[in-house]
Amino acid sequence: MKYKDGKKRCCWTNPKSQAYIEYHDKEWGMPVHDDHKLFEMLILESFQAGLSWECVLNKREAFREAFDGFDVHKVSTYDEKKQAELKQNERIIRNQRKIAAAVTNAQIFLKIQKEYKSFSEYLWQFTDHKVIYETGKTSSELSDKISKDLKTRGMKFVGTTIIYSYLQAVGVIYSHEKDCFLWKEKS
Repeated sequence: MKYKDGKKRCCWTNPKSQAYIEYHDKEWGMPVHDDHKLFEMLILESFQAGLSWECVLNKREAFREAFDGFDVHKVSTYDEKKQAELKQNERIIRNQRKIAAAVTNAQIFLKIQKEYKSFSEYLWQFTDHKVIYETGKTSSELSDKISKDLKTRGMKFVGTTIIYSYLQAVGVIYSHEKDCFLWKEKS
C-alpha cells in the first residue's frame, strides 16, 4: 500500500485513515505498563468483538467521553440507568452485552489490581515481564492462558482472539510485520 510519507506499514493499516496510521505508528505494539491505559484498551478491544478495529478506533473519543475517561472506578459502579444511557449513545457501539461486560470487567480489573498491586503486574507476569515477538497469528498458548484466567475470574468478551489482539495492542506481543518500518528483531 502507498503512504504519503513513503513508509511501509503492517498490511492491516488503512493508508486513507490518518487516525489508523497514527495508532499503528505511535501506539500499537508499544509496551504499556500504565493500568489506566491497559483498562482503556481492554474495554476497546472487547467492543471490537465481531467488528473491525478501525470501527472502534473511529469511535474512541466518543467512548472516552461516554465511559468517563475510562476511569475504572467509575465504570465499575455503572448501574442499570447509566448502562441504559450508554445504550442510547449513538456515538459508541451500543451493544447491551458489551456495555454490561465493561462494567463487570471493570469490577474484576479492580480485584486483580488489589491482588497483584497492579493490572500491569498481573498481565506481564505471564511472560516474565518480557515482550514476545511473533507475527501472523490470531491466538496463541499465551492468549489462551490469559483468556482462560480472565474468564475464570468472571470477565466477558475476553476470548483468546480478543486477548491476542489486546496483547498486541499493549505491546506484550510485538507483531509488526517484516516489511513494516517499525519491525525489529528480538534483541
